[in-house]
Amino acid sequence: MRRLFPVTDQTPASPEAPADREWSLDELAEAYAYPALGPGEHWLRANMVSTLDGAGQHDGRSQPISGETDMRIFGTLRALADVVVVGAETVRQEGYRPARAREVFAARRAAAGQGPAPVIAVVTASMDLDFALPLFTSPLVPTLVLTGAAAPAGRVAEAAAAGAEVVVAGEGARVDAARVARELAARGLRRQLTEGGPRLLGQFVAADALDELCLTISPMLTAGDAQRIAGGPSVTVPHRLAPACVLEEAGFLFTRYRRI
Repeated sequence: MRRLFPVTDQTPASPEAPADREWSLDELAEAYAYPALGPGEHWLRANMVSTLDGAGQHDGRSQPISGETDMRIFGTLRALADVVVVGAETVRQEGYRPARAREVFAARRAAAGQGPAPVIAVVTASMDLDFALPLFTSPLVPTLVLTGAAAPAGRVAEAAAAGAEVVVAGEGARVDAARVARELAARGLRRQLTEGGPRLLGQFVAADALDELCLTISPMLTAGDAQRIAGGPSVTVPHRLAPACVLEEAGFLFTRYRRI
């Protein structure tokens, strides 16, 4: 990151972070800190990237429309979270691996009562996952698999045998998006981060379960028919969020919007 500075008065900017130098990871962590949570409360934020013409991915992946600073913030958001929630399709497309412990965030996580790395929680109705992947067989902390009560029993057994913890978060074959957040919070995973993909984010939006959106606006145009950042059925009334801050670097805008 070569240059990052606030462009609205709402940004919790550090006086030690002038516009002509990069922000430290500690400063980014302060800028993106979760709100204080009371007993029984949880906070679900999403982190997504979109091109100027609304594409949430290119050739099926988000990496081509991302950038250095976007990945720096991506890592910071993960380091602040108790759990990273991701859809099965994104696991397959993006080649998800276990979250790693990062020494630079170790003291901050310990002070917050967190483990060395966030839990990865995969949402899947079909259980169509490769349980031989390191995400399931060798994570620093056990991976969670959230599915419906009617998930294929054989696949549930495979997940458990690989070392994953299977969590029922829906009746029948479907996963209840609102219940996902509640089930995670019940396990002490209250600072929640979802990285999509678009189908899962659309489910969270439809369930009115999303508290915050961290959206990187990439200065790129792709055309084509790529998905938007959220897919699925339209909501009856559009959900309005309030801007919390906007940062800019190399033409990328890093925005945060919160539930009103």
